[in-house]
Amino acid sequence: MFHAVTCGILNSARNIATLQGKRHLYSRCPQNRNNLKWQFFSKGLFKSAVDCDPHNNGIFIQKAFRHTSTEEDDFHLQLTPAQISEVFRGGESSHRIIKHEGRPPNSVLRFESNQLAANSPVEDRQSIATCLQTKGMMFGVFDGHGGHACAQAVSERLFYYVAVSLMSHQTLEMMEDAMESMKPLLPILQWHKHPGDSLYKEVTSVHFDHLRVYWQELLDLHMEMGLSIKEALTYSFQRLDSDISLEIQAPLEDEMLRNLSLQVAFSGATACMAHIDGIHLHVANAGDCRAILGVQEENGAWSSMPLTRDHNAWNKAELLRLKKEHPESEERTIIVDDRLLGVLMPSRAFGDVQLKWSKELQQSVLQRGFNTEALNIYRFTPSNYYTPPYLTAEPEITYHKLRPKDKFLVMASDGLWDLLGNEDVVRLVVEHLEASRQKPELTEKPTNLGLMQSLLLQRKAKGLHAPDQTAATHLIRHAIGCNEYGEMDQERLSAMLTLPDDLARMYRDDITVTVVYFNSDSIDMFCKGSE
Repeated sequence: MFHAVTCGILNSARNIATLQGKRHLYSRCPQNRNNLKWQFFSKGLFKSAVDCDPHNNGIFIQKAFRHTSTEEDDFHLQLTPAQISEVFRGGESSHRIIKHEGRPPNSVLRFESNQLAANSPVEDRQSIATCLQTKGMMFGVFDGHGGHACAQAVSERLFYYVAVSLMSHQTLEMMEDAMESMKPLLPILQWHKHPGDSLYKEVTSVHFDHLRVYWQELLDLHMEMGLSIKEALTYSFQRLDSDISLEIQAPLEDEMLRNLSLQVAFSGATACMAHIDGIHLHVANAGDCRAILGVQEENGAWSSMPLTRDHNAWNKAELLRLKKEHPESEERTIIVDDRLLGVLMPSRAFGDVQLKWSKELQQSVLQRGFNTEALNIYRFTPSNYYTPPYLTAEPEITYHKLRPKDKFLVMASDGLWDLLGNEDVVRLVVEHLEASRQKPELTEKPTNLGLMQSLLLQRKAKGLHAPDQTAATHLIRHAIGCNEYGEMDQERLSAMLTLPDDLARMYRDDITVTVVYFNSDSIDMFCKGSE
């Protein structure tokens, strides 16, 4: 039975890869690549082995659980519910905010996240941090394509640009004085979920130098207070993207730095980040990651409130923007087959300089002796490439004043939203919250052992999995494991987790989820204090 189900899914995977191009971010004709006339490229290049590099910051299905052949040979592998839960737990993290005496209450009660890879290595990233020199917490989800390099760089660097933008003139002066006198620098961020340390300290040094140039420019503005949050988010996105572009244009003697800078600039990443300060929630989005609120009305009814709009061909406002920025003669060629210039799904992203630079600049940079094949850099120019840039990293900013009825925030890469709608996501988070409240506390005095044994036998008879530890895990489980009727299918779930590496990305995307729970009492206190 399992063999038939699995092979059916593999066949479906091939069909989906062929017929449903919307799952692929890049669609282009590579040079000298097996003499293929046309080929789809997913968000990452297929590789045959799972990369367990700790910098990838994601779930890596153990090789014992992962098939690596595209042959439809016999599969004698089906994960048990316990093994499935073990795979999901590999990327789980959760954090509860600790109350500190003398400090105002935090509107964030706790947060959790999880990630499931489809690409090998995973191309999604996520970051969570508290600003130490200004107020506020930051949450970010970054969806890479064409490799993980750009998403990694943005996840490491963007929060620093935002934090510096919010600093007062006095704090920036203290930062600069410390640098000039070679004294310890004021701490900028407290990381709660760091994307992983940089691969090379030399790269971190170069990145910090450019961050310093940015705060020096902010100092020259002579503003007593920092930028507004909306300005800080907008300028930080655009400034970081500009620095990514300039870093590869500058002459670099170190070969490692040149290669990494090239990979960052020629891969890409969409980004969605939230800044939460008391009752003030700002969300900045560039691309097709998404953020929604879970809202509970006084009568107990739940609903979703979207905080972002996907930047792609299905967004009419985005189409209008693109057409206004280019000559009327290009109106029919800006979007082809629902892709930007026929090659890229999102219309806003970091990196992707092949859709931002002139042809001459691209040729000038790539002719500096790079081994583009070894670096997985594809030299191509889309048809109808006349008036770049066609792509921007400018974010769309949404402000929302939190209310006691705003219970949680869900941020996720498009891998989740491809499979679940906004209302489905809210329903599943609420379902998990209710199940968690009913779960017996094992730390308390044991209940009737006979009753507990009966419940365990019932669960075993029904083949149910143990309750997920986090709502983020619950969302991922249902995104990939539900059948067409919305019912959890254990065989389907097992098959989806054991798809061969070279087929997994054809059937689903990397999925990254962060769920932030709000403290309703604190929000109510903030609201009353602002009246």
